[in-house]
Amino acid sequence: MDKSKRPFLKSKRPFLKSKRPFLKSKRSLRRRLPPIQSGDRIEYRNMSLIGRFISEQGKILSRRVNKLTLKQHRLMTLAIKQARILSSLPFITNEKHGERNKSTARVRKNYKSDRKKYKPDGKKYKSTVRNTQK
Repeated sequence: MDKSKRPFLKSKRPFLKSKRPFLKSKRSLRRRLPPIQSGDRIEYRNMSLIGRFISEQGKILSRRVNKLTLKQHRLMTLAIKQARILSSLPFITNEKHGERNKSTARVRKNYKSDRKKYKPDGKKYKSTVRNTQK
């Protein structure tokens, strides 16, 4: 029989090679303990607890990083803000990486006036302050 004259029979499973069940790897599932236990009180006075949820720069870490629930994160944020207002916790710490102290930048500005004291050959200019005790 010619290919064009054959009846079209639709396959029931056109692209599946074989039916085999999907086997998921069985690895041990270790359940993590929540960062805040039921006995912990989220208060502005509990600095040991608050310290775990802020970064080195003093920023509040996100929920994903801390693994907190929405309610816990809201309470923690309020406690951190209260502690900052009561000055038991700094708003920002100076532990940023790659940032210079402002005090050293000011000292370097003062050296600009010293440049005029030396000639290009390295010898010092004469002092403009005169001795009056002759």
